[in-house]
Amino acid sequence: MFFSGSAFAGPWEDIAAANARGDYTTELHLLKPLAAKGNAKAQYVLGVRYFKGQGVAQDFAEAIRWFRLAAEQQYMQAQYNLGVIYAQGQGIPQDYTAAIKMFRLAADQGYTPAQYNLGVMYEQGQGVPKDNTDAATWYRRAATQGDVNAQANLGSMYESGDGVAKDFSEAVRLYRLAIAKGNAKAQSGLGLMVAQGEGVPQDYLEAVRLFRLAAEQGYPRAQFNLGVSYAKGQGVARDYVRAHMWFTLGAAAGDADAANNRDIVVELLTADERTRAQKMTAECQQRKFKGCD
Repeated sequence: MFFSGSAFAGPWEDIAAANARGDYTTELHLLKPLAAKGNAKAQYVLGVRYFKGQGVAQDFAEAIRWFRLAAEQQYMQAQYNLGVIYAQGQGIPQDYTAAIKMFRLAADQGYTPAQYNLGVMYEQGQGVPKDNTDAATWYRRAATQGDVNAQANLGSMYESGDGVAKDFSEAVRLYRLAIAKGNAKAQSGLGLMVAQGEGVPQDYLEAVRLFRLAAEQGYPRAQFNLGVSYAKGQGVARDYVRAHMWFTLGAAAGDADAANNRDIVVELLTADERTRAQKMTAECQQRKFKGCD
């Protein structure tokens, strides 16, 4: 979940100018009278400043007070930010039910991040019973407005048939939309579909290319899939040392399948190969997964 920052439009030229030069003292001097008179946008921006400690000492309680005042006036960014605060328990006890309420208020006004977060909470069963059908509904609304994470998550649901009828063509379409914005989950998901020939012609070379793009972003499932490609020699020459490296990297990020396969592949390596694999893994981590092959 992401916290929504401030945005300026309309007659607030002096406030916008102060913000642009990082002069929060002047900005706050201009904002506070507006907020005190009930201006929802000013209340919201004050909430952001107190939350982030910009121009004032960080004060979650004061941030929440201003967000609530703006949210009561249906200011959707304030409603969304309150949802994030409740979901994460920042300055107040964690309360998924309250988070759902705030996200829904903002989502019903068409606020894309709130629609995406509702999808996540329905998919994970946070504050509501787990419901993939409702999750897909909210992801679809956000995806239609261009939310890249919603596109990737909805693509995954169409690939697996969770919450929607399985539809490989729709999964591919959504993954490609997200891939155009560099989304690692979509790169990995489409890579697997390409490797298996689901909805697209089977193409191991293209699958490896997609796995590598996601693996270089640190996406553990793609690191696992790249390890599988090396272990099987699909799209690349079979190389158990590189397979071990990618399995180890995926395992370090928490992928259980990567850990299991690492323990299998290590038995196929000589002592020298194990040493080389460990060295390659350490170097790859230092390079933040870039250029590891």
